[in-house]
Amino acid sequence: MARTTPRPPPTLTQTLQSIVRHCPCCGEPMWAAYHNYRTITTLETIMRLTLQIRRCLNSACPQVRKPYRPEAEGRLALPKHEFGLDVLTFIGTQRYAHHSSVPTIHQALVARGLAVAPRTVTNLLERYDELVALSLQDTGRLRRLTQPQGRVILALDGLQPDVGQEVLWVLRDCLSGEVLLARSLLSATHTDLAALIREVKQALDVPIAGVITDGQRSIRAAVAQALPQVPHQLCHFHYLHEAAKPIYEADRHAKKVLKTHVRGVRPLERAVEGRTTPEAEVVRGYCSAVRSALTDDGRPPLATAGLRLHDRLNAIAQSLERVEKRGPCPKPSGA
Repeated sequence: MARTTPRPPPTLTQTLQSIVRHCPCCGEPMWAAYHNYRTITTLETIMRLTLQIRRCLNSACPQVRKPYRPEAEGRLALPKHEFGLDVLTFIGTQRYAHHSSVPTIHQALVARGLAVAPRTVTNLLERYDELVALSLQDTGRLRRLTQPQGRVILALDGLQPDVGQEVLWVLRDCLSGEVLLARSLLSATHTDLAALIREVKQALDVPIAGVITDGQRSIRAAVAQALPQVPHQLCHFHYLHEAAKPIYEADRHAKKVLKTHVRGVRPLERAVEGRTTPEAEVVRGYCSAVRSALTDDGRPPLATAGLRLHDRLNAIAQSLERVEKRGPCPKPSGA
């Protein structure tokens, strides 16, 4: 049945770009062809994604004009799905680890603030079963999918809805976008993960040319053990996230300190309330500018809220100094 209520508005917007800028087949640069837009509901937020799609324009390449989507899209949700992989994992864990019924799972999701129908929970549970049941026994399928590109860029990530629950480990090919293996594990030791990587490696006819993961120690040890000669790159997002932590904390502290210096806007607004003189209009305008500066958040680490607040308050202070030098507003004629 079609949706009868509007989808909740997104609470987060994000633009995803592909890390690979050259065609995996011919090595020629892939050009940005167009953008796709997608909304994904996760356990924490509703994301509005802008996806930059690239294409190879080399007419001699077997992948000519085929769309190449951002690699990070695959770690958020399955293709053409509205709900994220974390929601999928939560449903599967509630069903098989806690033996919850579909109505109970639906109530748990609604309690978390998700707008989801009971029938959707059933459909997502079926998708979870398909992922867990996906194995490498059908090696012919994997070989057909990976043979045209001649190699595999392996992505490995784990999804855990809550602490203490099973982790769904997903091994995915970044070039084809296909899930190569998905398996739930109670532990995440490097030995367990290395066994998964070796299982994928043995099922493929093409070599694994590279690995992309986060910086978790067990994952790094597993890659080093199972693929010792393969280049291992940590995810750009996690690099930026970890590098930005000290900057983010310092910027947040700076914004907190700056806010203490501009308290008292409300008393000034009350003092000119109901007045229509030019001075009152000027005071209200400056108070509005200060309020706007205080509520303007940035997107760290590239757009820091503390530095932005500092620049805007400096601009307001300089404007006040210029007004002070010009003197009071001239009185209207006939006053």
